[in-house]
Amino acid sequence: MKYIISQLTYFTRNKKAKRDTFLLFRFFLVLVFIITTYSILFHVLMLYEGKEFSWITGFYWTLTVMSTLGFGDITFKSDIGLIFSIVVLLTGIVYLLVMLPFTFIQFFYAPWLEAQEKARTPKELPEETKNHIIVTNLDPITINLIKKLSSSFDYEYVILVDELQKAQELYNLGYKAVWGDYGDPETYTRLRVHNAAMVIATNDDMINTSIAFTIREVCKTVPIITSANEEHSFDILKSAGSTHTFQFTKMLGKSLGRRTIGGVGANILWQHGQLLIAEAPAMRTALMGKTLAETKLREKTGATVVGVWERGHFESAKPQTIIDTSTVLVLAGSAQQLKNFDSYFSINCTNVSIDAPTLILGGGRVGNAAAEALEEQKIPYKIVEKNRTLTANKKDYIYGNAADISILRKSGIMEARSVIITTHNDDMNIYLTIYCRQLRPDVQIISRANGERTVSKLHRAGADLVMSYASMAANTIINLLNQEQMLMIVEGLSIFRASAQHSLAGKSLSENQIREETGCSVVAITREDKLVLNPDPFNPLELNDELILIGTAEAEKHFKERFGVSIH
Repeated sequence: MKYIISQLTYFTRNKKAKRDTFLLFRFFLVLVFIITTYSILFHVLMLYEGKEFSWITGFYWTLTVMSTLGFGDITFKSDIGLIFSIVVLLTGIVYLLVMLPFTFIQFFYAPWLEAQEKARTPKELPEETKNHIIVTNLDPITINLIKKLSSSFDYEYVILVDELQKAQELYNLGYKAVWGDYGDPETYTRLRVHNAAMVIATNDDMINTSIAFTIREVCKTVPIITSANEEHSFDILKSAGSTHTFQFTKMLGKSLGRRTIGGVGANILWQHGQLLIAEAPAMRTALMGKTLAETKLREKTGATVVGVWERGHFESAKPQTIIDTSTVLVLAGSAQQLKNFDSYFSINCTNVSIDAPTLILGGGRVGNAAAEALEEQKIPYKIVEKNRTLTANKKDYIYGNAADISILRKSGIMEARSVIITTHNDDMNIYLTIYCRQLRPDVQIISRANGERTVSKLHRAGADLVMSYASMAANTIINLLNQEQMLMIVEGLSIFRASAQHSLAGKSLSENQIREETGCSVVAITREDKLVLNPDPFNPLELNDELILIGTAEAEKHFKERFGVSIH
């Protein structure tokens, strides 16, 4: 009953629906007038022929002829009567068989379907909604973010769409979508923005500015996260009310550039006080071919290897873990300990010429940001770009197609220390990865992935390191959303805190066998407001200790199930 009332309300309140209903009503009035006129003329002509019928019979004859049913039980004999029958028949074909269906569909059925879709696609959230995430655009970043929110975090989301048809499509695909105007303050009031945990705007810079500015009209406190394509948009978005603004393409490019071999050493991923988490590729170093036990890195540097990446797969560090060309070490330690590692790591870096360039395939925003990171590390580079306007008057740019072997040779592929693939097309990135791997089996290949599903494909194609644009941006946002549990930029690896409680207290880390049984590594302990880095595995834990652990989402789940402690 409530649904029917909402449909009727649409036809009485919507201006277009009211106009359509009035036009349909006028059409039916014209049709009634024609039928009535023909019924009267039927009586007149029948009397002319000397026959008499009731008024009901007149309407019956008119409708049967106009609808082309023509039962034939009542007919005219005179020529004028037959001509009249033909006129009634033709009128019926035009009005009943042609105009009536189209008029009914255009002015009633189609608006009714639209009203149904509008009723199905909500324009507001329930009043009790709180601690939810408002997303204003569905793109690879927010798709990845929604997956993480649904699987690992206790946050509801809603996607604001300014086009009804698009909102209906998302709603039919199973997304929680609402329809509203980005520039209308009432839209955000209906979305309970005052109770929201965060608003995330990843549209273009102008729309993001409008969204932030409009939200600040109704709510001054909700955190607003925006993306920016241009440098000058940072100040504009901040003035409009954005809490945090990120240039995700630049962040990605910088991260790719910092991971090239022969750089500054370990790349810092996360920091908490004195504790730093970093990663370092082992390719072309004296670490290759050795087990972790044989490297004696902890004894030499003080830093701890908590795990290794092998072509996108994270494994907990074990003494017998073998370091290969594709291995990326994940390290934990203080700034001095990582500096010690950098010194050891750099001194033993072999077979890399100081003048050997890093080859960047793609000269867009990501490629330029990667070049900036290489300049900071004083690493020479060459950028291959097929857009001539981007290469004009730039000494380190080479105009041409990266899929052309002559262009790659001209760029120095045979001498390059690393190849960074930065195009925005995943298919092209896979193609270039396979191509470069065939030309240089020993070169380090670092690739960008735009979609999360492409990450494993690029690893199979031969990439040593792959960074997902969507995952990196989504993790950055979640870091702000959930300050207590920091997800690192590297996909799938998280840092979390856990209380020792009775299940762990009284035993040492070695006795609890946390790494062996869960895959998580304890990188620090907070004890009496002091941070103990890389704690001694043989010292017993105390009841009030807070552990800082690193591991995959699956390892975190195993830890919680095994020890039954609270994670925060």
